This record gives sequence, C-alpha cells and structure tokens, in this order.
Amino acid sequence: MESALEEIEFLALSANRVEVLSLLAERRHRRNELAEATGASQATLGRILGDFEKRSWIRRDEEAYVATATGRIVASGFTDLQEILEAEMRLREVVDYLPTHAMDVDLRRLADATITVPSQTRPNAPLSRLLGLLRDGNEVRTFSHAFNEQTLAVVQERTATGDQRFRGVFSRNAIDALTDEPELAQRLRTLLETETVEIRVRDEGVPIAAMIVDDVVYLLLRDENGVLRASIDTDDRAVRSWAEDTYDHYWRTAKPLEPDAFST
Repeated sequence: MESALEEIEFLALSANRVEVLSLLAERRHRRNELAEATGASQATLGRILGDFEKRSWIRRDEEAYVATATGRIVASGFTDLQEILEAEMRLREVVDYLPTHAMDVDLRRLADATITVPSQTRPNAPLSRLLGLLRDGNEVRTFSHAFNEQTLAVVQERTATGDQRFRGVFSRNAIDALTDEPELAQRLRTLLETETVEIRVRDEGVPIAAMIVDDVVYLLLRDENGVLRASIDTDDRAVRSWAEDTYDHYWRTAKPLEPDAFST
C-alpha cells in the first residue's frame, strides 16, 4: 500500500493532475472540457483519469467524469496545502517580525497581501506606503504602540480640511513620545481639537501597530529593537474583521485623550 506522502508526491509532480482533480471536485466534466480547461493532451488525460479511477478518486458519470467523496476530500486537502505553502512563501521574509501573539487571524489570509520592505534606494518604503494610503483615506481607525511625526502631519492635514475622520488608540508610551517634544505636543493638541478626531490612550499598552484605512488593513512590522522592517496591507475581509474587532476591544479599554491633558 502506498503511503500518504507517496500520494501527495503523485499529485504534486503534475500540475495537470492537480487541476483535473480540482475541476472534477467542482462538478462533472466531459473529457474534451478537461482538455480545453487544462491544455493537456488526450493521452495525458487518459493516464490521469485512469490513475484517478484506480484510486477511486473519480467515477464515470455517463459520458463525463466526476470526483467521488474521497476524491473531493483529496482535492480540498491539497488546495489547503497549496494555500498554506503559498502564504508561507510570501511571508517567509517577514515572518520573524509578525506579531502573531496578537493576531487572531489565519495567516493564509495574507497570501495576497502587499508586502513592502526597505531597500537601499527606498529605505523608508514601508512608511511611505502607509502615508500614501493615509493621504487618500477618508475613514481611519488605528491601534498602535507608535505615532510618528510623519503620520501625525498627514492626519493633521487631512482632518483639518474635513476630508478625513480619524480615531486612534495608542499606548501611553506613544503619546508620551510626542508630548515630550513641544512642537509635536502642540501639533497633537491642535489635532485633538479637530471635530473629526478622537484619540484614546491605553495604559496597558498596545502590542501591535495596525491601521484600518477605509477597507484596507495596514500592519507595520518592527524588530525587537523597534526598527521598521516591513509593512503588510490587505483588503481581505477576514483580516479586516479581525482588525475591526481588535480595534473595538482596545477602544473600549482605553481612556479619552483630551487637549488639556498635557502641557505644551
């Protein structure tokens, strides 16, 4: 009897096998339909269909073929494995910086995300990506352990003209870092006096830097020394649902930051 690993290898060594089984798991297909969908020759299809029938993964349905119950299980499981590996390959470069302890989300949902990393010619590429999204965003919600000068400037500009609504939950350290500098403290005070801005502070801290800009979730990834290593942004619904739930939790457990809460 062949082992499970041998069966995985049998499928993985042929893209045509994977595609044919996936097609038949969706619905019945005639042989000519499979040839058109896959581009495989009739000889190749004959071998594939014969191998699948021997394994009881498919059965004949009049002049067509369809996956059996076990065939659908194999097709589904192999698709899951592909999705896992595709996600892993995309995230491999930044996985060490992902705050997975604070992310209750299936990382496969990040397989199609935009990953931005610094380069020699664009060392600030991750932050530049965020600022670009902010400049176009109308509705912004964030929970973060950092609030840098560039982000503050863009938010202040957009909200001052009434083009953006901004609600943020920040760790106490993030706010203290701004208020320690008189110029930034004054800009923060001005921001807080804007009608479309609400900011709260969480004394327990915020272990992750995330921003929801309209329908896009943006994550800033830093290393253990606080150095910005990458960013990830996605409009995946599951990731956005996680981000919105997490934001709501931090918002409920934080205190409002008032303009007169610090001196300038």
